[in-house]
Amino acid sequence: MIVDSHCHIFPSSFAPRHAELTALDATYATLFPKPGPKLATAEGLLADLQRDGIDHAIVMGMGWCNQGLASEANDYLIAAVAQHPATLTGFCSVNPAWGVAAIKEMERCAQSGLRGVGELHPDTQAFDITSKELMQPLMTAAQDLGWPVVVHTSEPVGHIYPGKGHTTPEKAYRFIENFPENTIICAHWGGGLPFYSLMPEAPQVLKNVYYDSAASPFLYRTQIFETVARLVGPEKILFGTDYPLIGHRRLIQQVQDSGLDGSAQEAILGGNAARLLGL
Repeated sequence: MIVDSHCHIFPSSFAPRHAELTALDATYATLFPKPGPKLATAEGLLADLQRDGIDHAIVMGMGWCNQGLASEANDYLIAAVAQHPATLTGFCSVNPAWGVAAIKEMERCAQSGLRGVGELHPDTQAFDITSKELMQPLMTAAQDLGWPVVVHTSEPVGHIYPGKGHTTPEKAYRFIENFPENTIICAHWGGGLPFYSLMPEAPQVLKNVYYDSAASPFLYRTQIFETVARLVGPEKILFGTDYPLIGHRRLIQQVQDSGLDGSAQEAILGGNAARLLGL
């Protein structure tokens, strides 16, 4: 079973509204600075999954700032999952800074079939992910629902790209340290957070953390799979493309070229996500 654990889909109505969405939402404006962005729909994703031999996908929006757009995007995810429950699992978008409204949206989405939070973008959503007081309501709600939380993380060094931000390993670690019992998925390899697992205190703090490979070819050489598997175990790695940014075949090829044995590759490509979500 192959599971893409990090895909972004949007209503078809969003693409013609670029100027409007740019004015309304800082995350959208940061991630899609140019007109005519590549926004995938559920139909496009499903066609590509079938073409590339992918069995299941976790679909999410992004860290919306505007509550109205978040609800609109979440409604689209709800409908897509309801129509294709065997192929799609949905995560809802909220902003911890919304307070009670974020929790109500999570509860609404849970009642409608979504199963996680993601992807949080602390920088563009303008919240302090290291604040335990701010994050507590959302993380408590996620724990009560049995939901994982996906967080956009990035490297403190290297090239700049749209949406890179400053949620680096230091901030991600402080966030995880505040909520060690929550299941947290650090997108984009945690911005290098797995490398700190060699510290004696880190494994206990990071015990419920997973790392996805979203956008990996843009960030690291293929050796990242073998290196992180050696540091934290292949059972902590989730195959994710950041679709439609990266095609499935390109990232599958990286896993196949990683040098990992067959059981480790199977776990990364889908076994871990299937176990995490009970697929």
